[in-house]
Amino acid sequence: MKKILLVDDEPNIVMALEYSLKKKGYEVLIARDGEEAIKLFENIKPCLVILDIMMPKMDGFEVLEKIKEDEDDTSKVIFLSAKNKEEDIQKGLDAGADDYFTKPFSTKKLLDKIQSIY
Repeated sequence: MKKILLVDDEPNIVMALEYSLKKKGYEVLIARDGEEAIKLFENIKPCLVILDIMMPKMDGFEVLEKIKEDEDDTSKVIFLSAKNKEEDIQKGLDAGADDYFTKPFSTKKLLDKIQSIY
């Protein structure tokens, strides 16, 4: 079963995405902040990280930087953020994210993207 690490501090988004992803057959692990995300990432090596940018303790850019330090890792990263300006999106992609979705977002489009990757 493909493991997805969902990192977001907004309970409604976490609940909705967790439900949708599990329904599609993915194993979903949840982190509510960046520090928790790094610990889970190191232990489970998910195939995909869905990552918010604005979070407590450590933001999404810091988390992505830590993930990218693992040279053996092949995880994909999709930013999911309320930061929706063109320069925000470009910054996320330049930082190494594989894709960038803005909130509010289409769950169907996000799931389609995930299924196209896997």
